[in-house]
Amino acid sequence: MRTGVWLVGARGSVATTSIVGALALRAGLTGPTGCVTELPELRGPALPTFAELVFGGHDVVTTPLAKRAEALATAGVLPARLVAASTEELATVERDLRPAPIGGSQADRAAATVRDLVDFREWHGLDRVVVVNVAATEPTPRPHPGHADPEALSAALAGPDEVLPPSSLYAYAAVTAGCPYVDFTPSTGLRLPALTTLADTHRVPYAGHDGKTGETLLKSVLAPMFAMRHLTVRSWSGLNLLGGGDGATLSDPAANAAKVRSKQRVLGETLGYLPQGDTRIEYVEELGDFKTAWDLITFAGFLGTGMRLEFTWQGCDSALAAPLVLDLARLTAAAHTAGVTGPLTDLAFFFKDPLGTATHSLGDQWTRLVAFTRRLHAGGHDAARG
Repeated sequence: MRTGVWLVGARGSVATTSIVGALALRAGLTGPTGCVTELPELRGPALPTFAELVFGGHDVVTTPLAKRAEALATAGVLPARLVAASTEELATVERDLRPAPIGGSQADRAAATVRDLVDFREWHGLDRVVVVNVAATEPTPRPHPGHADPEALSAALAGPDEVLPPSSLYAYAAVTAGCPYVDFTPSTGLRLPALTTLADTHRVPYAGHDGKTGETLLKSVLAPMFAMRHLTVRSWSGLNLLGGGDGATLSDPAANAAKVRSKQRVLGETLGYLPQGDTRIEYVEELGDFKTAWDLITFAGFLGTGMRLEFTWQGCDSALAAPLVLDLARLTAAAHTAGVTGPLTDLAFFFKDPLGTATHSLGDQWTRLVAFTRRLHAGGHDAARG
């Protein structure tokens, strides 16, 4: 099942790490550590293999992919030997990277994106193309009447105004081209009524939002623990320090606020209340592609006895995110093959702010993911049923 993976933000750290990782896995130069779909519970015939993944994408920057990979190797994100071994393959992928469409109306840019997706699919003889947004986090857009109705949206896009944020314009183009869409960021993407209606019309699946890679991953494990032990969380405060392009983007207050909302949702929906405290995100350029998160939790036990828990998470965000990008591309492609449409709620395991999920407990999300994937492997016709 030859599957295109079209990356929005294709020259960024996460995308580059995903591409180099897939090429190394294809060549047998590394193991699939971090790839959830390679666990025995999920591995099976419905998923495209790493050798069947073909990469393309858009970006606003023009730095050659090989140069980005070399820079990540210098920064300690990628093993230099894998970058050196992938030079020819990276040059091949480079030919399928396109500059992000600019100029004209948003309708013009969407049409150009659709052409790129269709050309990519036809040139490589692909069965399908999954569009994955790994671009920088956007501020929450201002409401627009076109956000509610597909016909009104189509008319508005032809005008002079910027009706949709970039992530939503890519989502619009993806579903118009018949491509499943995955938003690995907290940006708006398909979370507008007009776009979900359009996705339903084109019968494509979609997933999101905001890949769960670090601090929030721990929250989704620890918050259910407090709830199940009937312990009262009085406060939960976190400080995230990160560098790299994502950190620079999040130094913008509006983008920062969108990210923080995504990270905090797990607490309110798991505990049933929001404890005191908040999450702060600060940009520290020197950290590069690495990040540190420190959390302080105060809680009360029997007879109101006060206690506390602290943890520190230090990791490389690109190396944590990249295998999940590959997982999501494979699972979404399999869902599309099986005829599944609409929001892929059973992929909540991968996201901080998942679509339509009733639980943020990592254990419960894992159970749903395994059941969903088994249905795909069994033939897929009932994969959308819980």
